[in-house]
Amino acid sequence: MENFKGKNVAVLGWGINGVDAAKYLLSHSANVTVLDRNPNLKITEVNKAKINFIKGVNYLRGLKKYNYIFRAPAVYRYLPELVDAERSGVIVTSVLKLFCDLCPGKIIGVTGTKGKGTTSTLIYEILKNQGKDVYLAGNIGDPVLNLLPKLTKKSLVVLELSSFQLIDAKKSPNVAVVLNITVDHLDWHKDRKEYVESKKNIVKYQDNKDFAVINKDYLTSKNFAEDTRAKVVFFSKKTLQDKYKKRLLLRGEHNLENISAAVSTTKIFRTNDTEIIAVLSKFKGLEHRLELVGKVKEVTFYNDSFATGPQPTIAAIEAFDEPTTLILGGYDKGLDYSSLARIISKRKNVKAVLLIGSLSRKIKKEINKFSFKGKLVELGKS
Repeated sequence: MENFKGKNVAVLGWGINGVDAAKYLLSHSANVTVLDRNPNLKITEVNKAKINFIKGVNYLRGLKKYNYIFRAPAVYRYLPELVDAERSGVIVTSVLKLFCDLCPGKIIGVTGTKGKGTTSTLIYEILKNQGKDVYLAGNIGDPVLNLLPKLTKKSLVVLELSSFQLIDAKKSPNVAVVLNITVDHLDWHKDRKEYVESKKNIVKYQDNKDFAVINKDYLTSKNFAEDTRAKVVFFSKKTLQDKYKKRLLLRGEHNLENISAAVSTTKIFRTNDTEIIAVLSKFKGLEHRLELVGKVKEVTFYNDSFATGPQPTIAAIEAFDEPTTLILGGYDKGLDYSSLARIISKRKNVKAVLLIGSLSRKIKKEINKFSFKGKLVELGKS
C-alpha cells in the first residue's frame, strides 16, 4: 500500500478512472501528474494544488521520467510513446490492475460486445436481494479504488469490463462472464484479432477454483472455454427456462441472453429461484439501453443510444413488431453496416429511417443496396 509514496506517477487520460487513480495516489503520498490531450481540461474533483498538469498536443512527451503510468481505458495501450516508456523501465498499469491486486473479496467480471451493463446490474441486484455483501463498480457503479476500504474477504464485486480495460490484464476475475463476442471498436483496436484477444484475458489467467460463465450461442464466445482452467458453465437463451421469462419488463430477445447469463452466474452463489424471479420481474433496464422514455399521443419512444454498432442495433430492431421509425447515425467506428442495412430492408414494420451524424451517408448507401420500402431521410451532421 506504500509503494507509491514519493513516486512520480502519471495519470494518463482524465475521467472516472483518472479521478479514482488520482485520489488513491494522493492518499498514498505519490507525486501525481495528470496528462490529457484536451487543452481545455478542467479538474475540479481532486485537490488541484497537489497535482501537476500537462494538457494539449504535447501531453505524451517525457513519459520516461515517471515511475508509474496509470492508463485510462480510452487511451490505446500500445501508443508508441507508451511502449517506449515501458521499455525504459516505467511500469504501465491501470486502476483495474491495481484493484485486482488489492481486492480482498471475489470479483465477478462481465465482458461482451453488448449487454455488459445490463448483465452486471442484474447479477448485482440478484446477489443483493440474496443478502450478499455485493458491490457494482467500474464502468457503472462505484469507482473501484474508492471502494477498497469497504471490502472484506466475504465481499463480491461485480465489474463491467471492456476490451480497453482487458487488453493488458494479467489477472482474471474469480467468476468471468462472457457474453456475445462479435466485433466493435475497430477505430481503437488495430484489428478484430486484437479485440477478441483482449476479451480473452477475462478467462486466460483463471485457475481451477474459478468459474467461466460462457454464452455458447456465439462461436467466438464459446471458444473462450478453451483458454481457461476454470470450471466452465455454458448458458444459452435457447435453454432459459420459462419461469424466468414471465412478467419481464425487459424487451427484446437479446435481453434473454443477459438474463440467462445472470441466472447462471448467480446460481454459482446458490441463489434460489424466488430471489432471482423477484428481481427479474421488477428490473426495467438501464438508461440508454432500449429504455422506454415516454409516450406522446400514440407514439412510444425508446432510447437505445448505447447500441453503437450493427449487432446491438439489429437486436433492438428485432425487439419490435409494431410500426417502427429508426433514428440512426453517429460517427464511423470502421464497422461493416451491410448486415444492419439488410435487416432494416427485410423488416416490414420498419416504416422510416432518419439518418444523422457523419455516418448517415455511409448507412444510406448500404440501405440503398437493398429494396427498402420505407422512407429514408438523411438529416446529415447536424
